[in-house]
Amino acid sequence: MVSLLARLPLPGQRDPDARRPWYPGALAAAAALAVSVLGLVGLGLAVVVVQTLDPSGGLPVGGSARVAGQLWLLAQGGGLRLPSGPLVLAPLLLTLAVAWGLSRAARGVVRVADPVGARGAAGVAGSVVAVHVALAVLLALAVDGPGARTDLLRCAAGPAVLAVAAAGWGVLRESGLLDDVLDRLPGAVRAVLPAVLAGLLTALGLGAAVVAVALAADTAGYAAVAGSLGGSGAGAVGLLALGALLLPNAAAAALGVAAGPGFSVGAGTVVSVHGISLGPVPALPLLAALPDTQAVPLLAFVSQAVPALAGLVAGVTLGRRMTDDDGGSVVAGLWGVLTGGLLGLAAGVVAAVAGGSLGDGALADVGAPPVSTALAVAAQAGIAAAVSGAVARWRSPG
Repeated sequence: MVSLLARLPLPGQRDPDARRPWYPGALAAAAALAVSVLGLVGLGLAVVVVQTLDPSGGLPVGGSARVAGQLWLLAQGGGLRLPSGPLVLAPLLLTLAVAWGLSRAARGVVRVADPVGARGAAGVAGSVVAVHVALAVLLALAVDGPGARTDLLRCAAGPAVLAVAAAGWGVLRESGLLDDVLDRLPGAVRAVLPAVLAGLLTALGLGAAVVAVALAADTAGYAAVAGSLGGSGAGAVGLLALGALLLPNAAAAALGVAAGPGFSVGAGTVVSVHGISLGPVPALPLLAALPDTQAVPLLAFVSQAVPALAGLVAGVTLGRRMTDDDGGSVVAGLWGVLTGGLLGLAAGVVAAVAGGSLGDGALADVGAPPVSTALAVAAQAGIAAAVSGAVARWRSPG
């Protein structure tokens, strides 16, 4: 009885470790609000500066703010309904920036508020998601107007999926729950996940390099497209920034060429190693990387090594992370096949996210086909990962 009474707090005494139940949720809501506000302000200022320096006058401040809001929604999977049809194309570099901000916000809240257990961590993630989705819907209503109607369903569902993934990842990492889950998995499974990530980053990095080489080989075409759009130096900077935001999309399209299925920019333009069909495309300088003739360029054939190289990197990562308890080189080779399959699945997801639609007509389908890209990458990367994983495991000290 004495020991029980000793544990009870005295009148006026407070447990310094006790947290108000509303504190983590309120802090998470404030963090989510800060991510959206800071992101929109930064994006809006960039658009305003470009438009203000345009000698032709450009858009007013209100129009520039509306464009920034539309870009923010598109980056999160939102959609616009234009007179020419639906516009659904996420600039993936901005998407990654939003995801990074939400993840860092969730991690910061967990670090400061220290929620108790899985329930508290879920509450933090839920607060971030709820506030972020609510702000996205309000923004969609604010930028809706003649000439560009917002698709409310997509503008709610897209930010919700992105926030769940980003905030969930941040909460799991910072709270240690992710480590607890991984510790319960077999050792080989823990090695597969970073191997798939390493292979995917390698594939996308090489895809971006292919795009850069294609642009460098046709600088005259890039200058011609940029010059045809008019504008000042600020306009050129704006076009360059838009191309940078779409560079991950272009890398995913290049991965489609490397895997074999190719990619399309509408119904009239299809690029693959099996043939090239050229049609009218939007006046975007980044599209100067497209071939000028219907002859398949040498770069497209060279890029065929990308899935195999990504599989090699994934297999080496897998083999080096496996231990003696996980099996020998034969087992590593079998896990390498699975790693290549998961790498193909990840490539298909990226292709699906990177593609979209630029209208109802000839530009209704843009990007690499997700299913065929996933199957092609899985087949090529699986073989390479099996061989390199077995060799790396055989050479690994343990």
